[in-house]
Amino acid sequence: MSDSETITGKRLLRLRVNGEVHEVAGHVTHSLLEVLREEMGLTGTKHGCELGECGTCTVLVDGEPIYSCLMLAVEAEGQEITTVEGLALPGRPHPLQRAFSDLGAAQCGYCIPGILLAAKALLDKQPDPPRADIEEALSGNLCRCTGYTKILEAVERAAEEMNGQRAT
Repeated sequence: MSDSETITGKRLLRLRVNGEVHEVAGHVTHSLLEVLREEMGLTGTKHGCELGECGTCTVLVDGEPIYSCLMLAVEAEGQEITTVEGLALPGRPHPLQRAFSDLGAAQCGYCIPGILLAAKALLDKQPDPPRADIEEALSGNLCRCTGYTKILEAVERAAEEMNGQRAT
């Protein structure tokens, strides 16, 4: 640690977020969640339990869903981070976003960014998952407003669209 890090508790972080490299001064003890929201203004990633139990802070790190409340920002250096802000395709929403909107899968919407990213990670690995695999992939993301049925249907619809089985 340099003298300036010891005095301020911050260091310059180089984070690759949503395809772009950002340099941000972050506290060495801050979680990735805190740096994304407070230092970078990416507020789609939500504060929830901050214990890794609710999934509202889910982001993708090198394509894997992680709870950003449990990862220090310094640990994310050199890795590709995707937040919900980076989910949309150029000029249009991602098929998951479209399906969630079309089917009314979000009620209050607080949990949806984390669910969308967990679903994206699944569909990137398994383009046509059975419902049981979708349920398992989303099991770490709690939604207090829905019964999950519309969420599961939205992921299935997005998978169909992404596989060319449904008109966009």
